[in-house]
Amino acid sequence: MINIANNLFRIIERLRVYEQKYGRKPGSVSLLAVSKHQAFEKMLDAFNAGQLAFGENYLQEALMKIAAFAEYDSANTIEWHFIGPIQRNKTRKIAEHFSWVHSVDDITIAKRLNEQRPLHLPPLSICLQVNLSHEMSKSGIEASDIFSLAKYCASLPQLRLRGLMTVPAPELEFAKQRQAFHQLFLLWQALRDQGIDLDSLSMGMSDDVEAAVAEGATMVRIGRAIFGSRG
Repeated sequence: MINIANNLFRIIERLRVYEQKYGRKPGSVSLLAVSKHQAFEKMLDAFNAGQLAFGENYLQEALMKIAAFAEYDSANTIEWHFIGPIQRNKTRKIAEHFSWVHSVDDITIAKRLNEQRPLHLPPLSICLQVNLSHEMSKSGIEASDIFSLAKYCASLPQLRLRGLMTVPAPELEFAKQRQAFHQLFLLWQALRDQGIDLDSLSMGMSDDVEAAVAEGATMVRIGRAIFGSRG
């Protein structure tokens, strides 16, 4: 039987080891538990073990989970992150129910999220998704277009542009994993040099988390290593 609390402990322990190994500030890398297609009971185990940030890819599934957690999280301590591709007809519900969106890659999507974010909520934290590997099957803006989108998003009052996100092509070699993440770090740094206030790099998953921390990740997205197989 899977022990989710133990898995969380081990992952966080690994993150602290990697921070030390690569000269990162202790506690500078946070853990986002990717819970898409995972059973609610597994998520509840993670919540009871202290995990408060969950990442979801599919809106309808996420809304059901958010509603189910209401009786367990009366203080609204859970931070919900939308990390999947965004359809234009889904922006209102995303703007209303999530604290973060990691997958903004289009001016129209950013405009709709800004207009539809309820005024009683704090600005919606967003990351711009960059398609570094130029894969047609993946969402994300090309690196060459990132500067104009970033400047636009930074001007929107109901959004808070926090950083960049990527899902690179799978690589087995550690050095090649680092190369992709280093590209994103350089883009992030170039935006900061232009005066855009960024503090987040959302990159790294179960199989390449060490490379991501080595290259400056502030948030890693882990699913399988926490929850095991989906379902």
